[in-house]
Amino acid sequence: MRIGIIGPGSIADNHLAPAIKAAGLTLHSVLSRDRARAEAFAAKHGASVAHDRLDQMLADPSLDAVVIASPDKLHAAQAIAAARAAKHILCEKPMATSVADANAMVEAARDAGVVLGVAYHLRWHLGHRALVERLRSGALGALHHVRVQWTYEARDASNWRAHAEVGKWWGLAGVGTHCVDLVRWIAGEEVDAAAGVIGQPRWKAGHDENAVVGLRFASGATAEILTSVLFKSPRRVEIYCARGTAICDETLGPHGGGTITVDGATLMFAQADPYAGELADFARAVRERGRCEVDGEEGLRNVEILTRVAG
Repeated sequence: MRIGIIGPGSIADNHLAPAIKAAGLTLHSVLSRDRARAEAFAAKHGASVAHDRLDQMLADPSLDAVVIASPDKLHAAQAIAAARAAKHILCEKPMATSVADANAMVEAARDAGVVLGVAYHLRWHLGHRALVERLRSGALGALHHVRVQWTYEARDASNWRAHAEVGKWWGLAGVGTHCVDLVRWIAGEEVDAAAGVIGQPRWKAGHDENAVVGLRFASGATAEILTSVLFKSPRRVEIYCARGTAICDETLGPHGGGTITVDGATLMFAQADPYAGELADFARAVRERGRCEVDGEEGLRNVEILTRVAG
């Protein structure tokens, strides 16, 4: 399976390109607006072709699929073009910056008969998977509440996510959308109420610097999410159920590590690259002409929630 990367940024460089190889797939091509950057990325990661035009990349009959890792507001147009060119698509999160764009992506993939997946790699953290299996088994009883905290300290407001040209949300797009997807997966049910409080106390660049999100699920269980780009804090997931409590410390991130305890006892799991896991699932869906575990409709639900809580 030959894959092209659209957007050779840090995530593509440090995680996606290595994960393509680790999943037994072939990085065939790369696209950047800067051809020299595309050529340097291709040379570093062993891609055969470098492009600076999307139409040329998608016209390549050797290309089977694309991984879209460009800024958020570019995702929809690139994904729709890829679908129309009959290329399968794995899109970085959030998949779009409006519900209308996310819907258009889902419809384009459906019309073209191609796979559309969304890259929520935290679902491929093996500790998270083991914990969710335990929750699904009923071992901890009914879910009451989930709390997720994921913050980091940005040096300034120069990040593209802080500005409206190619981004819509900042911390909520960088890490918050992962938290939304994670709590939806943990709960295993749909959200029936959502609210958010957004703060911009430092740079006032127009996008969320601090965000607190509250969710309620159909069962009545609740969730709270804290994201920030202003300060470092422990990355933590807390799950409170009728018959037990689970705590995930430092499992949020790209590495597949950290610790998980269930009622104080350590939950053992192997540390593995979650990006390779999501790429392997994407490849399986393409081979089987099936669906990714996190498909376009799942990604759409997360965009709907971000739009409800942060506009």
